This record gives sequence, C-alpha cells and structure tokens, in this order.
Amino acid sequence: MKKKIITGILAIVLSMVMVSPVLADSKSAGVAIGADNTEAQLKTVYDYFKIKRGDVEETVVTNADEREYLEGLVSLDKIGTLALSSVYVQEKSSGGIDLETHNIDWVTDKMYESALGTAGIKNAKVIVAAYTPVSGTGALTGIYKAYEVATDTRLDETAKTTAVEEVVVVGELQDAIGDDAVNIINSLKSEIAQTKTMNDDEIRELIVETADKYDTVLDDQQIEEILSLVNKFNELNMDPDTFLKLVEAGQSTQGFFQKASTFFEEIGNFFRNLF
Repeated sequence: MKKKIITGILAIVLSMVMVSPVLADSKSAGVAIGADNTEAQLKTVYDYFKIKRGDVEETVVTNADEREYLEGLVSLDKIGTLALSSVYVQEKSSGGIDLETHNIDWVTDKMYESALGTAGIKNAKVIVAAYTPVSGTGALTGIYKAYEVATDTRLDETAKTTAVEEVVVVGELQDAIGDDAVNIINSLKSEIAQTKTMNDDEIRELIVETADKYDTVLDDQQIEEILSLVNKFNELNMDPDTFLKLVEAGQSTQGFFQKASTFFEEIGNFFRNLF
C-alpha cells in the first residue's frame, strides 16, 4: 500500500516539475556572435542556444560596436577589449520576454528584460551566453543586432541608447542597494504617463516615494541619475503596461517560489513520517 502511495505522489510531483508553459507561436530567429570567439568557444555558445550553427542567420558584434553604446557610460573594465558574449533571439507573436543567460555575471535577467522593453522589444525568446564569465554589458548590442536580423526591422536608436544607459544605472544602483534597483526603475516606467507631465522636482519626489515602497533610501547622486533616466524615458514612445507587468511578474514569482518551497517541505515531511 505504501509503495502505491509513494508511486502516486512521485508521479504528481514529477508532472508538476516537468510541465512548463507553452511558448507563444514563434516567428523568425537570428544570432549575433562576439567577434573575438574561437570556433571552439562558439561551439560552446551554440550548445547553449540548442541549435546548430547555420540553422539561423548570423551576424557579428565587435568590441567597437559595443563601445558605440557603452563608452562614457560604463568603466572600461566592464566593456573590456574583446567581444565575447553572443545572443540568440527568436521573435514571438505574444507572451513577453523569455530570457535565459549563461556565464553573465553582472547584468541580471531582470535588468535585461527591463532594458529590452525600453528598447522596444516586447515579445521574444532571448538567450545570452558566453563561454566564460563576462559582465554582459556588451550583450545588449548583440540583442539589438540579432533582433533586427530576426525581424528585418530597425529599432529606434534613441531607445537603444537609453536602454543601454538604463542597464548601467540600474547595475550600479544594484551594486549599492541590491535587487530592488530594477523594481524601482520598472515602477517608475509604469508611471510614464504621469511623469511626462511632471517637472524635475515632482519627479524627484516620485523617485523618493517609489524607493520608499521598497524600504530603500537613495542618496542625492542616485536620485539625480534616476531623474536623468526618467527624463529620457519620457522622450520615448513606451507602453507603461509592459513595465507594470514586469513589476507584477517579479512579485508573483517571489510568491510562487515561496509556495513551491512550502509544498516540497510538506512533501519531505510526509516521506519522513512514512518511514
């Protein structure tokens, strides 16, 4: 009897773990490879992409391409002198951003998701990978190139530049205050209809209020950097709902993992009681 109970429970648990959301209908895809990778290193990267080289159109990103967006915004040690990160992008009809990273040690998944929304990329499967750990700052250039190859479109240059600056500001803020940095920025972006009508002092007040919701106190320099970013957001044609969903997704993800942790703890207790 115990064997039947255990078998049944294991089947339920495995089905829960293995079931994953069905991705929205996919469209075309593209790859942007870092120019300074060897063939062996690219093989590692394509293994992360789970496709064979030549399956989709490929473009090349150089360190000069990366510096075009990053120079003056981020320290040279984070830019580096080599283009090593590579990107796979597959357009989707709907479903938002499905992001995966490998060997990216500074830019977080949430930072990428937020910046892609700023750049105008709403629905895509994105894999950012390198054969060895890299900061990931230059990968945005690759995402832009791969997305434009996949969709045969051109992203707005101002939006692309602003998204890169966002990653830099959020990254430095995250170093100082932790993971809530990107949540603060996304919350402000979800208020863009309001901030477009505000003067600088009103935006500063909103920044302080938003940070307070996350139990965070910002210094004057951080407030001014965020203010500059918000003013640039105000010049873009962004959909505030995109960023509201990111904020809500972060909250629901935390709730999911808390419930999952409780569930598996209860399963563990059940098995201990059986024996």
